[in-house]
Amino acid sequence: MTVVFVDGWFGPDPGDWQELWGRGLARSRRVVQDDWDTPRRDLWVRRLDEVLAEESEPPVLVAHSLGTLTVAHWVEGGGAIPVKGALLVTPADVERNPDPAIRGFAPLPRTPLPFPTILAASRTDRWMTPERAREFADAWGAKLVDVGPVGHLTVAEGAGDWPAGRALLDELL
Repeated sequence: MTVVFVDGWFGPDPGDWQELWGRGLARSRRVVQDDWDTPRRDLWVRRLDEVLAEESEPPVLVAHSLGTLTVAHWVEGGGAIPVKGALLVTPADVERNPDPAIRGFAPLPRTPLPFPTILAASRTDRWMTPERAREFADAWGAKLVDVGPVGHLTVAEGAGDWPAGRALLDELL
């Protein structure tokens, strides 16, 4: 089974937990966007759909930040390719933190996700409060997991390999 990583704004960060996990998986790939700095929802969702269409069996999605919204918008837009499950990590609340560069991802979809989903939320994430994470986990039908005071889980914040998150992925695998 393939794990498909769906990165957020500014794309992959060398040495991030997604890269580290990918090295240890038999099959993984990352959705590569054409423009990481100026994200456009329609283009990001289309690229996700293209990558998923290439998979021979339902993958597990691992999405971070704006990537989580890409997944939610893909489902809301009718994404019909089978997915085994999704780990949504520290979503970005573009409704409450409306940076002009990512404003096009608002509003956040409230459509239930049709596959098992875990939403991993941080108590100290500058992009989404724990209360809002609960609201979206409920709307998406996701299991909410409080991963503690880990910021937005970036390399700069010292996320490293993030073994607790890998255990959440293992639940879905």
